[in-house]
Amino acid sequence: MIASIQEWFTRHLEAESDNSEHSIELATAVLLYEVMRADNKFEQREQDSYRQQLESHFSLTSIELEELCKLSQLKAEGAADYQQFTRVINDVYGPSEKRAVLDMLWSVAYADHQLSPDEDYTIRKIADLLYLPHSQFIQSKLSIQSD
Repeated sequence: MIASIQEWFTRHLEAESDNSEHSIELATAVLLYEVMRADNKFEQREQDSYRQQLESHFSLTSIELEELCKLSQLKAEGAADYQQFTRVINDVYGPSEKRAVLDMLWSVAYADHQLSPDEDYTIRKIADLLYLPHSQFIQSKLSIQSD
């Protein structure tokens, strides 16, 4: 099952990331998953936001979304760091697209109306790896927090 999911993403999505190890969709999904699990709570609101962010940002079908979610969980649990995923985003996205990813991260973190210190730390670490200035980190946080 896992092999078939990985094969599907290899065929359909990795062309966008110049044959890198991960697709942009998978890299983004893993980072969103990391924020969701940062506080060791998998609340339904966060899971719903995670899925909604991926679905709307990448225009995925329900089958593609389901496969992406499963694969991102496996990759996140097996990853030693975030750099392998942020590298894909840095290679493909410009500043405005990276900001959109940052907004997605905050949306997942604030979905349950609580921001844990672990979620904040995780997003700060990812923002640093995406080479986003601290001002962007704060602006994104405030814009999502006020929604």
